Amino acid sequence: MSKKDLIKRLNWYYPLERIHAFITLPCIMLFLLYSYPISDVLFLLYGLILCTFVLFQGQHYWKLKLNRLTGKQFDQNKNLLFFRKSKKVNLVMIGLIPILCIIQLYLSNWAIKKENLMFWGVIANLFGVLEHINYYNIQLMIDNTSDLNYVIRNRKLKIASLAKDLSENEI
Repeated sequence: MSKKDLIKRLNWYYPLERIHAFITLPCIMLFLLYSYPISDVLFLLYGLILCTFVLFQGQHYWKLKLNRLTGKQFDQNKNLLFFRKSKKVNLVMIGLIPILCIIQLYLSNWAIKKENLMFWGVIANLFGVLEHINYYNIQLMIDNTSDLNYVIRNRKLKIASLAKDLSENEI
């Protein structure tokens, strides 16, 4: 993908990620807190918090990539440190998923009830894990022709851009 095309893509992609991190998911959390007792949606809320945290990191990364491409200055070392720390926090949060699942099941007396939205909690937590993998390990999202061509040509998924940047110590 050319530099011009990448700038064009990031000009809409970065704000979209930002909207989801700052508006969409927090609004869903507020709706759930308003509509259900916390004991019924604890696991779902945790998954949405995980998703929001990872999407916040993703939108920040894409903003920095856009800044790099357009020549805007930013503190690279500070941001690399932010992503390294965030990756560790993500892994801790992912490790806590089974504990929150058990707590949710305990709060609902070990019964899967429709009201506690356990299925959606599993989906939200799984999405958070996949988002972490997408940013820090392997690019799971194939959303343009150059990504699709890479997968067809190499018969494997790309290493995530953020993972490459962290290994090269440069954004």
